[in-house]
This record gives sequence, C-alpha cells and structure tokens, in this order.
Amino acid sequence: MHRKISSGTAALALLLALALLLASCGGAEPAPPEAPSPAESPASPDAASLPEDAPGGTAQDGGDASPSAPGEEASPDAPPSPDTPAGTTDTPPESGASSAPGGEASSPAAAPGGDGSAVKSTADKGISSASGNASGKEGAAPASGGKGGATVTKELKLDAPSTAGALRVDGAHLVGSDGAVVQLRGISTHGIAWYPDYINSDAFHEFRYEWGANVVRLAMYTAGGGGYCTGGDKAAQKQLIRDGVKYATEQDMYVIVDWHVLGEQDPNTYVDEAKDFFAELSAEFGSSENVLYEICNEPNGGTSWQDIKRYAAEVIPVIRENAPDAVIIVGTPNWSQFVDEAAADPITGYDNLVYTLHFYAATHKSDLRERAQKAIDAGLPLFVSEFGICDASGNGALDYEQASLWINLLDRNGISYVDWNLSNKDESSAIISPSCNKTSGFADSDLSESGKWLKKTLTEHAGTSGAATSVSPTPSATPAPSAAPTPTAPPSDATASPTPAGGPAVLSGDGLEVTAALSNSWESDGQTFRQYVLTVKNVSGSACSSWTVTLEFDAPIELSDGWNADYAAEGGTLRVSSKDYNGALDVGASATDVGFIVSGGALKN
Repeated sequence: MHRKISSGTAALALLLALALLLASCGGAEPAPPEAPSPAESPASPDAASLPEDAPGGTAQDGGDASPSAPGEEASPDAPPSPDTPAGTTDTPPESGASSAPGGEASSPAAAPGGDGSAVKSTADKGISSASGNASGKEGAAPASGGKGGATVTKELKLDAPSTAGALRVDGAHLVGSDGAVVQLRGISTHGIAWYPDYINSDAFHEFRYEWGANVVRLAMYTAGGGGYCTGGDKAAQKQLIRDGVKYATEQDMYVIVDWHVLGEQDPNTYVDEAKDFFAELSAEFGSSENVLYEICNEPNGGTSWQDIKRYAAEVIPVIRENAPDAVIIVGTPNWSQFVDEAAADPITGYDNLVYTLHFYAATHKSDLRERAQKAIDAGLPLFVSEFGICDASGNGALDYEQASLWINLLDRNGISYVDWNLSNKDESSAIISPSCNKTSGFADSDLSESGKWLKKTLTEHAGTSGAATSVSPTPSATPAPSAAPTPTAPPSDATASPTPAGGPAVLSGDGLEVTAALSNSWESDGQTFRQYVLTVKNVSGSACSSWTVTLEFDAPIELSDGWNADYAAEGGTLRVSSKDYNGALDVGASATDVGFIVSGGALKN
C-alpha cells in the first residue's frame, strides 16, 4: 500500500538524513592524545672528540668459548671491545662521532622533551585500540597524533617494574614479585663519558614504547681516557647515572648501573673506588625496585675466578648495606665467557646474584653456547649484559644466523640480554648510523644494520614474557670490516726479538722495551684469530715524542682490529706506531692499553 508524503514531512526527513551523514563523517570527533615528540638535537657536535683512533667497541664479547677480541667497549686508551679485549667492543668514540671530550665527561645532557609525566599518564589511562576499546594495560605505547584519526602503536606486553615489581633470583632464573620468570631485553649505552647525549628521556621513551626494550644499561668505563678512575670527571659521570636511572624509571624500565671494568683487566685494581661508588649510588637508589648493579663488566687478561670472588666479597656487602634485595650482576673470567668456572664454584652467602655471559655472534659460536647451556643446567643464573651480532672486535661483518641461534638459546632458557651499543660510532656494533647526529627520534634510515636487526628483534619479542618464541631475523646487507689506518713513521723504533707465541715477547731497540702478550685466541670460519696486548716502555736516557714497533710473525697475517696505535700489516710483518696522545714518553714511562687482533700467523719463536 502506498502512502502520500507531504512536502513538509519530506523536508524534515531530508534534514535528519543530512545530520546522520555528517555524524558518520566524524567531523566532531576529538583528536587523539599526542605522544611527546622526540627531540632531534645533534649529539654534542661542538664537543671535543677523543683521539681519532681511540678504540671503538668491545670486540671481545663475540667469540666461542674462547676469549673475545676487543671492539665493543674499549676505553679511549683501552682496547676496543664490545667491551674491548678479546670479546668486547666498547671503545671510545672515534673522530667524527658525537662524544664528550676525551679525558672528561661532559655535563649531563638535557632531556629533549618533558619529564616523562605526560607519557606515564597516557600509559596509565590506556590507549584506544583500532576497534575503539581501551586496553588499560601497562606497557601500552602512547598513540601519536595524525591527520584523519589516531595512529595506534602496537601494545607492548613487556615485563616492567609496574607489573613485575622488584626482581629476585629463583634457581637459574630472574623472577618478578609474583614468582613468574622475567626476561629483560634491551640496550646498553657506550661509555657514558664519551656519548653522554644519548642519555635522555625521549630516547628512553622511544626504546621502551617503539622498540619494546624494558631495560637500559648505563656503561661507565672505569679505566682509559676519561675513565672514572683514570682522570675522568667523576661528578659528571655520576650525574649521568642519576639522569639515566631517572629517565628509565619514568619510562617504566629496569636499569643497570654498570661499573665497566675492561682496560684494567682485574677489578681489584680499583676496588676502593668501586666500594665508594656503589656505597654512594646504592644509598640513593636502595629503595628503587628497578635498579640492578653490575660490579665488574669484563674481567680479563688472566684475572681468575678467585680474583673476581675476592673483589665481589668486598663490593657486594657495600651494596647490600643499602639495597639488601637488589639484583647484583657479577662478571666472569675471560671477558665474561668462562661461566663454567662460576658454575663450579658460585659465590655463597648472598641471594639475588646473577653471573655475566658476553658474546659476539660472528666470533662466539657453538662452543660458547654449549658452555653456557652446561652452566644453566648446573643451576647457574646467567645474565647477558652485553652482546653483539658482529665479531669480537665490535666491528666487521654481521652474522645473522649465529645471532638467531644465540637468541633462541637465551629465549628457551628465559635469560635476559642487552645489546651493545647505543652510539653512532663508526663500527658495526653501534646501533646508530655514523651519519646520524640525532639523540632520539630515530627513523629506520638513521639506524645501522645492527640497529635495524635489534629493533626488529625487540619488537618481535615485545608481546612475550619469560621464555619467548624464537626468531629468525631477515638479514640486510652486511658491512665489510673497516680497513686498518695507515701509520706515519715516527722517530723512535724498536724491533721485535723472536719469542714463543703466547708468552711475553720482549722487544728492544733504540731505547724501547716492548712486551707483547697473547691475551686471547679463537677459531672462526677455519681461521685462527689471536689478540695481543702491548706495553711500550721508554728505557732510554731521554724522553721520546713517538715510537714504532715492528713485529714479525711466522706466517702472513691479516689485521682484524687494533686500538691506541696505527697499524700497517704486510706479509708476516706488522708495524705499530704511536698515536698523538700516547707517543710522548718520559724516561721510564710506558704506553699501555695498546693491542690488536690478527688472523693467520703467530709471533715467531
């Protein structure tokens, strides 16, 4: 049956339809909340940089059960190491990289934006999901504003201080306040004295909510140029630690205060300074549930497990006085690789201790993984406070396959891991591209290949807690190892006397006495790599302004890395020349923390 509609009724119906149409277009919908925009200030472009060839990262951390080579975290005057010597690559920044002046830490970097309170309130309220439902869960990433509606970042279901609470050790695992296994995954700074500007609120917010990191490690070198115990600005470095703890706390992250032993080899060298440092800082952070203390990054150079236990027996009680339940991370021998020794004779009398394992995937492979698994099976709680996917020098090609095997091992066992290193240093372990001077707000194009791998790995794991699912990262182009610098010929010259490989080699000539000691060796891809440490002493009757050492090997060599000197290899000969900053030696004075890694021959008998 048809009805006749009056013109007035039709007009009213038309107006109602138009109103409904406008409402469906969302014209009146309020804009979503904006997350703080990250700062893009350059990383101290005007700050004086360390000597051009100051060591790079810690390379040592990257080998099999054998010691690693320097690379990652070597101090300005210490071998590079992801921590440096054999197995670590943490060395001071090179010329051109953003850094604080060589022997002095710059003042604390200002946070690029706010104090983090806006971020916290957003997380507390929950972020609207694509379907319009509020998550209300801790760890949800703030949404960023955008035209035409909200862009919602994937919710990150991370173990965090707000949900897991204070950590403790239960058997071989870290657990939260509810007894559930907690796995920390995150990023280590490079030496804070050299790269202070990356310690800022915006960067930590980005790593937490966009990358899926739930821990940051604050690496404070104790020795080397600018080291805390060797002329560095102690007040400035402690303030950087305080700032880092503050920013991590604001972003609901755990934070590691790292006493970065490397160049001095034996932590007992500066045990009194360590006790004073941890007494002061633990008194300030003793009630903070998110702070962990790492008391000796990478003991090396023949430092025994008994030496480390003796050191720990003095430092642990100092921390326990103020932080009775905090997790303490204890380094192990040989650049934190000989975890089996700790498993056979663990420290007793204290709870909540974990033991350090460091690796660099392109160097440390199945042998070290087997050693680690045996320690885990024996009940030793391990913590990977530093690792890289390059070689033990902190440089060279990336090994994605070995990296995946390592991550799978750690995830299967619920072991925490922290990547080395947050800097734009020109080495493959650094996660920021050398051409990028930003200190936050990183686009993928601002990242190195290591940085892209790390971001992908962390975000893939962000939805898991405890033992995670394994991942198989997709590799990008692998960078080639950097070439060794070409040295200039200095006035003084010493020639090596043949000595047995592995034992100290005394080299003398023209008033110099040089000791060359084999500190590490390992097998990789069918080649033998050897790491040597040199000490050059002026035994002449007058001061010298520079020096050169010539070393002879029993077969042709290829130079993989070197620090605190210029190197030129030809056949079986290696010429080592001083830098501008360590060439001048008074009578009886020595140049130390000079070293290199070669493959091929050994020093002649």
